[in-house]
Amino acid sequence: MPLALPPDGLDPLTSVAALADVSSILEVCLRATGMRYAVVAHVSADRWLACAVQDEVEFGLPVGGELPIKTTLCHEVRERRATIAFDQASASPYWVDHHTPKTYGLESYIAAPIVLSDGTFFGTLCAIDPKPAPASRPDIVRMFELFASLIAAQLDAQARAAASDAALLDARADEQLREQFIAVLGHDLRNPLAAIEAGVILLQKSPTPERAGLLLADMKRSTARMARLINDVLDFARGRLGGGISLNQGAADQLPANFQQVIDELSASHPTRVIDVDLAITRPVAADADRVSQLLSNLLGNALTHGDPNRPVSVRATTADGQFELAVANHGEPIPEALRQRMFRPFERQVQAGEGLGLGLYIASQIAAAHNGTMSLQSDVNQTVFSFRMPLSE
Repeated sequence: MPLALPPDGLDPLTSVAALADVSSILEVCLRATGMRYAVVAHVSADRWLACAVQDEVEFGLPVGGELPIKTTLCHEVRERRATIAFDQASASPYWVDHHTPKTYGLESYIAAPIVLSDGTFFGTLCAIDPKPAPASRPDIVRMFELFASLIAAQLDAQARAAASDAALLDARADEQLREQFIAVLGHDLRNPLAAIEAGVILLQKSPTPERAGLLLADMKRSTARMARLINDVLDFARGRLGGGISLNQGAADQLPANFQQVIDELSASHPTRVIDVDLAITRPVAADADRVSQLLSNLLGNALTHGDPNRPVSVRATTADGQFELAVANHGEPIPEALRQRMFRPFERQVQAGEGLGLGLYIASQIAAAHNGTMSLQSDVNQTVFSFRMPLSE
């Protein structure tokens, strides 16, 4: 049977492989849901084809893999032109006996339609897992639909270029699309979270049983963590899809106070750790104080998480020889050379702080670049040091 092609005649495998950051989109989908298999699939009336895959559960369906179309839920997404999502098939009266979860051993599932501008159904952005996951949560569904729309927009642009229509592309419209995506992502994920946080704060002001108070405290910590994850995703989107991380740059003479606040906050969350501090900032630094403080938070959090817990972490900031330098050092096993080459890439979770998406060091490098500065790493048997350097204005 010949391969079913999109209307523009382009091979779907080639088309998807050429998309910018499709692998990063799949990474975000997995990190945000906790699921372990994500795929961009080309779906036609008689064919299901995996075009881009992130497989962390050994599902065994690589790029180029095919499934019988009638056995998939993507077939139903194509017919409905609507997202399908469930958290736990075995606990759902509707999905427990459905042939697809039974056939493939699925508990959680989400697939958002990828529809081109002319109304053609290209396929789905899909994630699955044999374990339960929050796939149907409204913010997760909205995120998948936004990413599916972004993939469709990129496929549309690619088709126009292939048809020698690139001269008609409006660069401003492309920029507006990216900005709209970033704005909608921030709005649609932040607003529900803000409502939950406000509700928790209101309930905490009222007398509650001890167990309820503990649950509210856990909910507040969870909303704070989700807010940090959303901010990381937004910074990632601005860095990779927009014009880079924006700065509110000025004479940041408040840097020492900002740094001390970051150090105090992380020290409070790691009460058994020793943090040695040397802030020798003797002149104002033309920088975005909040962003540079965010950079410090990412580096220090990483050092506290991965350094030797029995030895101190040091923070040093200086203004000398025409440059500003911020360095965070910790003791422990040296980082292997092969891993050092990937340290500032997104989603390298094994070297990132906490339970985040693995974006901390990547975002730190983007903040450094936005300041015309550099990030560097030195790691040996004595210590591991992350350093940010930027030139000082005359």
